[in-house]
Amino acid sequence: MELQIDAIDRKLLHLLQDDSRRSVQELGEAAGLSASACHRRLKALEERGAIEKYHAVLNAERLGFSIQFFIEVGLTSQSEATLDAFEAAVKDIPEVLECHLMAGQSDYILRVVCRDHEDFERLHRRLSARLPGVARIHSNMSIRTVKARTGLPI
Repeated sequence: MELQIDAIDRKLLHLLQDDSRRSVQELGEAAGLSASACHRRLKALEERGAIEKYHAVLNAERLGFSIQFFIEVGLTSQSEATLDAFEAAVKDIPEVLECHLMAGQSDYILRVVCRDHEDFERLHRRLSARLPGVARIHSNMSIRTVKARTGLPI
């Protein structure tokens, strides 16, 4: 269900997506609100589910994760039990940053990070050998990220 938000809420959400470390005072000033009014609006947005959580965006390369792959996974079956088992297992692999159930040629697409090619080989073996129901894996290495956005076009 889509939430109804006004221009001030939209402005606050845009500001938070740009820098969630801003104080309530700074956010309020930028949105034309007092700190207390800004705080009330933020709490309401949190309670209504518009804001799920706050987090830091880390620099993968600076932290040693120099390679990113997008991995297409085809399963042996699309039964509920197979899908559930795969999804439960993939949640336990820290290198898997995203997992999307797909419509189309692949059942899932995973976004993974690795430190180097040896790290990827280890991960690839782990994915193909340990994930339940895997029939095929097709890996695509990202050469360079052209655009990465964590926010929404509010």
